[in-house]
Amino acid sequence: MDQKPLRLGVLGTGMIATTRHGVMPNLRHISEKVTLVAVADTVLERAQQAQREFDVPEVYGSLEEMLSRADIDAVANLTPIPFHGATSLQILEAGKHVVSEKPIATTMEETDAVIETARSKGLTFVCSPPNAIYPYHREARRLIREGTIGRIAFARARSSHGGPAAGNWPGDPSWFYQKGSGPLFDMGVYGIHEITSLLGPAKRVVGFSGITEPTRTVRGGPFKDTQIEVTADDNTLFMLDFGDSAYAVIDGTFNVNAARGPRIEVFGREGTLNMGDRWSGPEVPPLEVYRVDAVPGMGGWITPQSWGLSQEQERVAQLGRAIIVDHLVDCVWEGKHPELSAEHARHALEIMIKAVESARSGRVLDLETSF
Repeated sequence: MDQKPLRLGVLGTGMIATTRHGVMPNLRHISEKVTLVAVADTVLERAQQAQREFDVPEVYGSLEEMLSRADIDAVANLTPIPFHGATSLQILEAGKHVVSEKPIATTMEETDAVIETARSKGLTFVCSPPNAIYPYHREARRLIREGTIGRIAFARARSSHGGPAAGNWPGDPSWFYQKGSGPLFDMGVYGIHEITSLLGPAKRVVGFSGITEPTRTVRGGPFKDTQIEVTADDNTLFMLDFGDSAYAVIDGTFNVNAARGPRIEVFGREGTLNMGDRWSGPEVPPLEVYRVDAVPGMGGWITPQSWGLSQEQERVAQLGRAIIVDHLVDCVWEGKHPELSAEHARHALEIMIKAVESARSGRVLDLETSF
């Protein structure tokens, strides 16, 4: 039975919506699944520019107006971090499916309300980041669960970059450094999602967190030399306890101006699994495994490769951030619970909140959520 494309509205027409790897330019690759009906932004001129650039039929200056007037099934919530929770709840209450940028919200109360509203109304909620559904990440998860590197001892995830003020950011990067945002919500969330997707829910967290520089100077772009007062912690590192003496170390900072090597390392009793990305350098493949006794008496590195993985990876690269919309449509059409679930996003949020709380209190804190 043929499925009708979902009619989509986009809330927020900033970089994640409109840049080359963003959502809107790449919806054309899934035109059989989704029809872009409307865009909305509180800065109407920005929404109108996106409407013209991507030939969108309708444009609105507020979420309320789009929800009341546009004939849509779902909304892509691409607003700045502090607004995710409240706007997603409003969309769900209007009876629309939601695909949201990360994090799901900034408080546990908002997150619980989002999850309960989606459940009670029978709506699908998908939350970024999308890394857990990338083909090499799925393959890594399969290898770990099948015991390829043996019992897990510890893992490391590098989630950070130098911050929007460190380069030629096209917009005003100031809000990234303010309370309610910051690198933990912006970048640390990736490492949390990736590690917990590989190893499962964490049980405890301990963290260190603070501000390295009270003022940042924008180094390039249209806001070059702008002085930013930093009110959000810009340097957070924390450790997760998964039980059974398995741990992970994750960073969420705006202090990694450059790095080489794997993005993710997982160390097991029988080997090691590494994952690279475009920032790791060409010498680090997207997935490699070291096996103790790869041949009798000798260990060695293996780079898993297959035609299927390559084809899937090409599709991921083509879709860019629109992959989260693709995932939403698949879940709605097939009636399945998302891999990029609200419950997983809630677990990640609890980790972030308690990592900072741990840093302030000097205590190891238990985690109450799971997925």
